[in-house]
Amino acid sequence: MSYGRDSSYGRGRGRSYGGGANRSFNRGSPAAKPVEAGKEYEVDITEISRKGDGIARIEGFVVFVANATVGKKIRIKVTEVADRFAKARIL
Repeated sequence: MSYGRDSSYGRGRGRSYGGGANRSFNRGSPAAKPVEAGKEYEVDITEISRKGDGIARIEGFVVFVANATVGKKIRIKVTEVADRFAKARIL
């Protein structure tokens, strides 16, 4: 058996770890975010981030709230929205 250039040996037919061109992570069209910059929301602070900000979630979307403490239900105003999180301040 010859393993020359034209051989299909080692090309990962169906068992490749490299991923095929037909698979994608759909990075070009981000999902709609449940928050908007400038809008106000009422949230529960459930955790504290490594930087000390409170963490709230709105429909699973993470919102970092400056100077917030765990266990408080507060009203916030979103100041910035990124791809995977938002930042807000207490009203």
